[in-house]
Amino acid sequence: MLKLLLGLLKGALLGGALGYGAYAAGLDGGLLWPVYGLAGALVGLVAGTPLWKLITDKNATTWVSVLKAIFGFGVGCGLYALVAKVWGGFELSLTFLEARPRLVQHWQPVFGAAVGGFLGAFFEIDDAIGGDDDKPKGASKGKPAQLPAGKR
Repeated sequence: MLKLLLGLLKGALLGGALGYGAYAAGLDGGLLWPVYGLAGALVGLVAGTPLWKLITDKNATTWVSVLKAIFGFGVGCGLYALVAKVWGGFELSLTFLEARPRLVQHWQPVFGAAVGGFLGAFFEIDDAIGGDDDKPKGASKGKPAQLPAGKR
């Protein structure tokens, strides 16, 4: 549960920051798909097992982060296309920011945080599940490893 919340927070902060950068730069309309793709790619590099941990670990490969970044870029672009083109978007009225309602995919900080949070939670949960098959029995619970009877 903690990893899920941590991934959601990391992704939402990164996606919201990139979305705010796009909002401040004045990007709108059809120019937003690379912003959300970039948000997904950067979340793929940071969430789960981050890139810098994989670089320093001699037993790991950095291709895991590269594949997560490529997948994150595709999902970020796909979520924008799904909301903008398939659903046609839905209006979000935040009257304290603007008087007129706008489509949610055009609120760059909000939609960027949603894309980043979704992917961050997904990558953290994906990293937390599995991967313990090669450890000896009891090694992950703080207990000394139990070797099989024939290898003592």
